[in-house]
Amino acid sequence: QCMDLARKDPDAAFDWAMDWRDMGGDEAARHCIGVALIGLKLYKEAGNRLEALAQEMQSDKTVQAGILAQAAQAWHLDRKPARAIALMNAALKLSPGNPDLLVDRSTMHAGRGDYITALADLNIVLAKDPTRTDALIFRATALRFTDKLEQAETAVVSALALDENNPDGLLERGIIRRLKGDKDGARRDWLSILTHVPNSTAADAAQANLEKMDLNSESSYKNEKKGH
Repeated sequence: QCMDLARKDPDAAFDWAMDWRDMGGDEAARHCIGVALIGLKLYKEAGNRLEALAQEMQSDKTVQAGILAQAAQAWHLDRKPARAIALMNAALKLSPGNPDLLVDRSTMHAGRGDYITALADLNIVLAKDPTRTDALIFRATALRFTDKLEQAETAVVSALALDENNPDGLLERGIIRRLKGDKDGARRDWLSILTHVPNSTAADAAQANLEKMDLNSESSYKNEKKGH
């Protein structure tokens, strides 16, 4: 209940978890406090608390690895990529080959601009489960940043074949289409996001891409008129 509340109302969850801890909630309460702090965007405090909990806890290794991964996410959001990746490495030692952890670590490598290492993690995941949509989309993004547009397009098309309205997939395919000169296709993908999930991070990115594309088109038109 506390973890569910932490996702919906982190402020209320933090207060509840603090009271729970004081009444003997121990590891579970401390875990909820850390997750609530991420929701409150107090990333440094969350990272410190979750990291300490993972090091002290007596639970099984899988649970410990999950908390280390959450600590890593907090440090990633706090723009401490080296610390985040070090914790993800520690989590993967406790839970080797864990696909969720590998996907998370790949996004952290990508955040540092290390798309080659990000791809290595994603390739491991997709070798075991080629139908994992999030890994296919992240792979498309990483390939795009390494100037491999054809391979990127193949990856995102595979993802959308599995989940045709996936907003992250549509966002990525739209970007790839724009880079390949297919502005109409890009527009369709981004407008689809705005139609189906208007209040989302993907929608914000789609709107920004649409505005940028239209602005560039208008600028090119004006330059052409000047040339005439």
